[in-house]
Amino acid sequence: MKSNTKWNTLCIAICGYAGVLLAETRPPNIVFFLVDDLGQRDLGCYGSQFYETPAIDQLAKEGMLFDNAYATCHVCSPSRASILTGKYPARTNLTEWLGGRPEMEYEKLHHGEKLTALPDAEQTLAETLQQYGYATANYGKAHLNKDPKTYGFDEAITGWVRSYYHPFAPAYTENLPSKDGDYFTDKLTDAVLDFIQRNQDRPFFVHLEHFSVHDPIQGRKDLVEKYEKKLAAIPRQQGPDFILEPNPDGPAISEERLRSLEENDSRTSHQDARVWWVKQKQDNAEFAGMVEATDQSLGRIRAKLNELGLQDNTIIIFTSDNGGMAASNQYRGVHHPREVLNSYFSSSNLPLRGAKGWNYEGGIRVPLIVHWPGEIQPASTSHAVVTGTDYYPTLLEMLDLPPLPEQHIDGRSFVPALKGQDYERGPIYWHFPHYSNHGYQSPGGAIRLGNYKLLEYYENGTVQLFDLEKDIGEQHDLADAQPDVRERLTKMLHAWRDEVDAQMPYPKTAISKPAPGSRVASEVSLSQLELPADVEKFAPGWQVQNWGGRAMKPGLLQEWQGRSDVLLTHPQSREVPCVLSRSIEIPTGKKTTLAFAVNNHPQGNWTLVVRVDGDEVLEESIQQSQWQEFRFDLSEHAGETIQIELENRASGWSFEAAYWHRLEIVH
Repeated sequence: MKSNTKWNTLCIAICGYAGVLLAETRPPNIVFFLVDDLGQRDLGCYGSQFYETPAIDQLAKEGMLFDNAYATCHVCSPSRASILTGKYPARTNLTEWLGGRPEMEYEKLHHGEKLTALPDAEQTLAETLQQYGYATANYGKAHLNKDPKTYGFDEAITGWVRSYYHPFAPAYTENLPSKDGDYFTDKLTDAVLDFIQRNQDRPFFVHLEHFSVHDPIQGRKDLVEKYEKKLAAIPRQQGPDFILEPNPDGPAISEERLRSLEENDSRTSHQDARVWWVKQKQDNAEFAGMVEATDQSLGRIRAKLNELGLQDNTIIIFTSDNGGMAASNQYRGVHHPREVLNSYFSSSNLPLRGAKGWNYEGGIRVPLIVHWPGEIQPASTSHAVVTGTDYYPTLLEMLDLPPLPEQHIDGRSFVPALKGQDYERGPIYWHFPHYSNHGYQSPGGAIRLGNYKLLEYYENGTVQLFDLEKDIGEQHDLADAQPDVRERLTKMLHAWRDEVDAQMPYPKTAISKPAPGSRVASEVSLSQLELPADVEKFAPGWQVQNWGGRAMKPGLLQEWQGRSDVLLTHPQSREVPCVLSRSIEIPTGKKTTLAFAVNNHPQGNWTLVVRVDGDEVLEESIQQSQWQEFRFDLSEHAGETIQIELENRASGWSFEAAYWHRLEIVH
């Protein structure tokens, strides 16, 4: 059939005009740019003098910067759940990162009962936007123990990261293809750009949950080199590199005792005293490289929006899931070379006190920049107090969609603040009935109302009170000086806990048991597991003894960090290492070599010890989550039968898993 040229031309004209009208009336797109472990003071627009963040700073110049924004929790999963549900962690009972920190012997309390995944009953922000025709995508660290496609995302590329350089982790092998030299933050951004390109003709919601700047602290190499040069060219910062922070819920520690503990830098002494190191300077070139790579990610996304003509119809929310990791993940001493410390401690939150894992401001106050073209006064700053529950109702109002008050029950829309109007949010609350990976503090909660913030600790009931307007660093406790304020806020905090049915920690006794959801070793007997047989299969002739870590599921793994047929071992205890051993006759007239590769769990280091006939030939801390090759020439023992022992020794306690590959004797 011949086409009618005039009719086709008219159709094209009408369709084109309709497209213009559609573009003018189409709901705004949303890019929710969530950074992991980014402290409020890690950005140039918030005062950092070392990290360079031009794209984020430009967003602040074109939007509104909030200086009293908070996460609902000082660790990731509860905070992330609040953003999507509009509810406090205490209300959903998703109060700890998933799967959580194991209970420790020194702890006086059992952790409070908790959920271990996002509840099915929640109607997430993504599901609501999906119902209104939004294309939805979740990229990065979702960390809610469920496939994001089950709670409102059309597309998802998520999972844990073992290394920021290829290969990133098994979770990304199929859905985020990469090659040697690729950097994870860049590749994740590529996925976002592709999604925006494919969905440019419909409203979309991109929930970009960057794994950066979470450990492993691995900056992009070109940027690390830049910051190493910058650091060498600037004067050394004054003051201590680290300070010891005690548990505020215990007996006061004298300055003399603190000085002594600074010198006696051991896990045992610091655990007994309940003190923890906190970084005081922004001088980590590796971390700086991570920050700037994340900044470049935002810049690339904004450039794509501009290229597609979407920049004026896209809301961008930039924030973090909790404060910066100024306190190490699991206990780490500071009497180490700089490159080791750079892998333990990311940044400084000063003038904010504390770090990720703490209810001090350094753990919960986060950066927040909102870009809403045509609706916000550019380069404006809001002093409004907002928290993670508030994004759900705020975005619904920004999109002119009806609220869901029974869902985002704990959220308050801060659209009035965005429009420069008077806004009083009311009190905000925190509840963490667990011990943290990032300090020896007691479990606790907090409330902020106006300028006042009260912290309560659950071991001994200690409270602290601070006036944040006058004392942002939380150095002057007013609990005794202002008893009326202390009592009023304490009553409000307790009443709120009752309202949301917050689960509490409880004392350990001879017959008590951990609460549901707690991470504890299973009751399966070690003899019921197959590690000895797996060791024989992995490396014939080798045997294993003194192994433990049932929760880590020791044994043969099909794949780990890009290598197949990997053996996982774990020490029996803090004091008793797991040992792989065998005797071997060394032939004469040929070179004999012991060869193997090792790796570690990204959340804990271990110590490798190699012994030959009882003599130690190597002791090395395995600190990076990457494969390391070892070779030992055994030819000097030619004609002898020797005993070889490989120890997987704990350097701390919980994740001291050793991963072994290609354990062999080569002739």
